[in-house]
Amino acid sequence: MRMRIRRLFTWRKALAALTTLCFLVIGAFTVLYLVIDIPKPNEQVKAQSNVYLFSDGSRLARTGEVNRESVPLDRVPEDVRRAFVAAENKDFYSDSGVSVSGTARGVFNTLTGGAKQGGSTITQQYVKNYYLSQEQTVSRKVKELFISLKVDRHNSKDDILAGYLNSSYYGRLAYGVQAASRTYYGKEVEDLGVEEGAYLAALLQAPSQYDWAVASPADKKLAKARWGYVLDNMVGEGWLDADDRRRMRFPVPVAPKASAELAGQAGYLVDVARRELIDSGVGEQELAGGGWRITLNIEPERQRALRDAVAAGLDAPGDGPPRRDPDRQVGAVSVDPKSGRVVALYGGDDYFKHYMNNATRADYQAGPTFAPVVLAAQIEAKESRRRTLDPGIVKKTAAKLGMTADPAGFAAPQALSLGLMGASPLEMAGVHATLANDGRKVTPSVVKSARRGEKTVDLPDATGDRVIGSLAATYAHASLSGKARAGGALWPDKNVPPLLEAADASGGTDASGRTDDRKAEWFIGSAPGLLTSIGLFGESARTGKQVAIKGIEDNPAARIWGAYLASTVSEPAPGQDF
Repeated sequence: MRMRIRRLFTWRKALAALTTLCFLVIGAFTVLYLVIDIPKPNEQVKAQSNVYLFSDGSRLARTGEVNRESVPLDRVPEDVRRAFVAAENKDFYSDSGVSVSGTARGVFNTLTGGAKQGGSTITQQYVKNYYLSQEQTVSRKVKELFISLKVDRHNSKDDILAGYLNSSYYGRLAYGVQAASRTYYGKEVEDLGVEEGAYLAALLQAPSQYDWAVASPADKKLAKARWGYVLDNMVGEGWLDADDRRRMRFPVPVAPKASAELAGQAGYLVDVARRELIDSGVGEQELAGGGWRITLNIEPERQRALRDAVAAGLDAPGDGPPRRDPDRQVGAVSVDPKSGRVVALYGGDDYFKHYMNNATRADYQAGPTFAPVVLAAQIEAKESRRRTLDPGIVKKTAAKLGMTADPAGFAAPQALSLGLMGASPLEMAGVHATLANDGRKVTPSVVKSARRGEKTVDLPDATGDRVIGSLAATYAHASLSGKARAGGALWPDKNVPPLLEAADASGGTDASGRTDDRKAEWFIGSAPGLLTSIGLFGESARTGKQVAIKGIEDNPAARIWGAYLASTVSEPAPGQDF
């Protein structure tokens, strides 16, 4: 009897506590609903310019000519409206304007420092864009929830959808679906087809990443997948015929019109800086809103020297006027391996002429630049007393050094040793800088600082903890000059593992030369306080497709390195383009 009374008393206490908690939650919800009003439109609607500076404070570029135009909803074709609803919020017409679970996940990730969490309704996204800021704080998310509830009660769904379409950021400094239609397809919004509308809807998830003109091959696949997801959702909702969907082809957007401020190398530098800030947590719409003062680690003297070295290195040697193969592209990154600062970066001949940034593209084989990674993996395996070197160890070592491409699709370990996985000059600069930094991780950093008013971006450290052993890093880095070849001091018994034999036979231990498919030529140059990754890529000037590099002359990438290192650095003339 006494146990029953005690058990009953315990259940009563638990029930009372639960009831009290429910009343507190309901009370807090009611108070917040009454206190939080719909505010005036935010100040970000009036976008300003962003200023980009070199490391010495001199100006690189100013951006921020915002393209903004609002249109009534009846100008947007119904199929295009449905594409946006299918992409972002299929239950838009029946929901209460909020997603409690999505908001809860967002609050949790904000508190724990996790990744940004999607799941907001169209109403919530409209409220964030039009009434609030883009900052990732708990208070902003709470306000967003209650304002969205009120907006949904006081506005029609059509009004909310119109506000959402007109306030969203689509990339290329285009705000609103009309500006996006003109920017990406050169037409008025009422002339958009469902395929084009689906692409614009897909863009909202990651405008810079999915912009076809500058997207990497991997990002283009993601953009197409997102485009297909939108159309498939429309089929699922009964808004699009399945047979019509199967006949649809991806509508490639037109090339962007660059600002004169971004001519030459400036556009590539701004592009890398923007991506780095976005990766650091600055929202794309927040960045496009302007008012930022962004200082880069790029040193103007070295930037000019690298640009001039590329020009000199591409000219074919011999008598007569300079000759240049139009089917060649160059990407180069020069980094201080101790600090991780990118002091110079070459993205292409001119941002106006070639929007793809050759310094960050990863669609060409790493080739001989990967051989030191295999060597480092071999030493790590030997130190751990493993007798064989399988593709799992090499892949793990590559990932620790900073390579992001997945080599799992290659059938044999020997394929990895020959560098058949894709990599960018920026990525390989980080890999080899890590080796040069005694195995301590280097993530090359372009941005030195970024602030907007009183707000300063907390940038991640460019250098980190040790990721591979000192011995492995030392020998792998020394292999750039051929000092750690197989059968040498490291393996005096000449018991050379097959993977290393393959790498050595390919001429890859000096990290220079052409890839197996002859479509890329690399050179990794190391000097005191400087690590430079140079990639020469075969790309048809007519079709833009990859082609084999022509000619049998000495390695042009090596000539670029030699010219860069030997350059007499001087101050650039006023107004000189970079």
